[in-house]
Amino acid sequence: MTDRPLRVAIVARAVMPLHGAGGLERSVRDLTRHLADRGVHVTLIVPPPLGQRHAPADPFASPRITVRHVPYRTFPFANRRGTTVVDRSTSYLLYGWRAGQLAARLAAAGEIDVIHGFGASVLGAASRRVSVPLVLNPQGLEEFGATAARQSAGKRAAYAPLRWAVRRVARRADRIIATDTALEPTVTRHLSPRPGQMVTIPNGIDLVEVSSMAGSAEGLVIRQRHGIGAGELVLLSVGRLEFNKGFDLLAEALGQSAQRSPVLSAVGWRWVIVGGGPFRAAIDEAVRRHGIANRVIFTGRVPDADLHAWYEAASLFVHPTRYEGSSLVTLEAMAHRRAIIATRAGGLPDKVRPGVNGWLVEAGSADALTEAVLDAAGQTAKLAQMGQESRRIVEQSFAWPRLAAQHVELYEELLKRG
Repeated sequence: MTDRPLRVAIVARAVMPLHGAGGLERSVRDLTRHLADRGVHVTLIVPPPLGQRHAPADPFASPRITVRHVPYRTFPFANRRGTTVVDRSTSYLLYGWRAGQLAARLAAAGEIDVIHGFGASVLGAASRRVSVPLVLNPQGLEEFGATAARQSAGKRAAYAPLRWAVRRVARRADRIIATDTALEPTVTRHLSPRPGQMVTIPNGIDLVEVSSMAGSAEGLVIRQRHGIGAGELVLLSVGRLEFNKGFDLLAEALGQSAQRSPVLSAVGWRWVIVGGGPFRAAIDEAVRRHGIANRVIFTGRVPDADLHAWYEAASLFVHPTRYEGSSLVTLEAMAHRRAIIATRAGGLPDKVRPGVNGWLVEAGSADALTEAVLDAAGQTAKLAQMGQESRRIVEQSFAWPRLAAQHVELYEELLKRG
């Protein structure tokens, strides 16, 4: 290596704040920012802002970050509601070809040292000889059904071109990143990495940003706004309202818990659900059927400030998901020092340590959720202690400065190998 800074091209189909605030968008933003904080010069290759009149052309304002836009809107249906699967196997692949080709040209011109691609966004780079290392982060592998409880035959067929593209990039990549130890078997099953090709670096969280969003005062205010007493137990769930997230199972579990626990009856409790989605009516029906409608607050989608205030207002975070990727919302709750009840799905076993910072139960089991809720109810001191452990785990294993350092070590290792 020379004395000049390391130069990395990060290629993705979306980044926050130009394209929303989902898990991918946040991961790309945070990786870009924290690499720059470590002195890396980053060329971020993403589509132009979509549907945002006032979105900044450069969301980073850093001398170490250059944003390059590659057009994405190719077909009339691209990025419209209900066309996601088709879009990912058509417009996205064409974007990945163009964006990957741009990254390859930058490499050939000696302007970058490493290409780091998310999913099929570097398809063009994987389809030609590139003179720099290529790193692939396939994220949740949704196109393989890895983060879905069920995938219809039609959806699986529609995703076939995207699966081909991701596998093509994986074959060319020098390293494939698994975002959790628990997800290594999933990456192995779908992408068949060569010995030594896979490395595990988790998705992380920006603790400075999280801490600035809300504190205990904001948690108290949002409790008061919704008429929640200071002594009431607040169970918080966050996520898109869809079958995969298992909120119907938690409704059943809370109905059973309320009948069996004198503690819940004595202190009072609320279940707060933050998020929107197509499964709302089914959750409503489950809540009514199990007799807990008067205990449930549906907030819908809320601004980030309110979301983080809810983390502070909560006594316990419950994530009953049937299937999962890495689960950013669980990390956020842990960063706010909350004990966790979660299922053994996706990357959650890497984050929730039974008896240390929460409870892990079998996915799809309302009875297992019931037992965890009953064990947690009334144990205020234990929940507080577990919350402190949650924060410690995030600081040690999931904070972005540490993860950015791991990425830099990976890049430098690949460059030393030539």
